Amino acid sequence: MAKPKAPRQTLNSYNVKPINKTVRAGDCVLMRPSEPGKPSYVAKIERIEADSRGANVKVHVQWYYRPEESIGGRRQFHGSKEVFLSDHHDVQSADTIEGKCTVHTFRGYSKLDAVGNDDFFCRFEYNSTTGSFNPDRVAVYCKCEMPYNPDDLMVQCEGCNDWFHPACIDMSAEEAERLEHFFCESCSPEGQKKLENSHTVSRQLDTKVETKRRRR
Repeated sequence: MAKPKAPRQTLNSYNVKPINKTVRAGDCVLMRPSEPGKPSYVAKIERIEADSRGANVKVHVQWYYRPEESIGGRRQFHGSKEVFLSDHHDVQSADTIEGKCTVHTFRGYSKLDAVGNDDFFCRFEYNSTTGSFNPDRVAVYCKCEMPYNPDDLMVQCEGCNDWFHPACIDMSAEEAERLEHFFCESCSPEGQKKLENSHTVSRQLDTKVETKRRRR
């Protein structure tokens, strides 16, 4: 006769000794990858449980996928710190937790003054079986009609309020950072860009971004 499994208990928190960090349900964490040399996996803790003695601690997690882990792979508009909240749930040993991290909303990440190694952002939910995303479409910008990548410098037209990559309007990043005013070809009275090189584009809280992200 098979021996019945020992009952397990749910923990409110758990101290991961190797990193001296306390984790709780709802926290986002970095987890040891299955292969050396790969970046840490990103996950959200759903539940922490242990055996009756408080040992053999397991974490129930919901995985975030990096763009390169998705069926379609990484695309030009994906940010370097972008992850997708997947429908993939799993149980892992708590000992595989390598650190805590923060997964920001897209808007919140775009407002960060500096981006650290433990900062990520999520704007899509991902179905790991079908490869589909929710939402399945997002706004596009610039002549290239690409979704917004918060790592990229963009300038805003004062006429139509659209945003443009400097390279798409024959401008260097240095020139874009010196702009005080900008009108795209469609909005310029002469049908061409009007540039006044002085100061950087003023930062506004509701704009997408003015400068490339800085790593701490």
